[in-house]
Amino acid sequence: MVDTDLIEVLGTEYNVAILVATEEPKSAKQLSTELDVPIATCYRRIDQLEEAGLLELHDRPLSDERRRVKVYRRAVENVEIDFNGALNISVDERTAAQTELDTARQRFVDN
Repeated sequence: MVDTDLIEVLGTEYNVAILVATEEPKSAKQLSTELDVPIATCYRRIDQLEEAGLLELHDRPLSDERRRVKVYRRAVENVEIDFNGALNISVDERTAAQTELDTARQRFVDN
């Protein structure tokens, strides 16, 4: 992704809030409620963040209504933007170990 495209994605309303909220896996409905974002907007922002590689599908558990629900988690740990001299953006992606630990923690909490 081109640096200016990433800035545009991060500058879009609700996107940063969604990234902050998805430190732990959450569904679109949970995000919509927690962040007070209209559900249709929430789905559009999730799609935009997934396309940018900043958010990922974590799981598809069964809901209480016995339906599969998509649960998302951010795919990055850190994004830094530096305007000194020239535009410089660094993105720290989640490591496989972080993902495995989060998955194990979530299973423990669910049981």
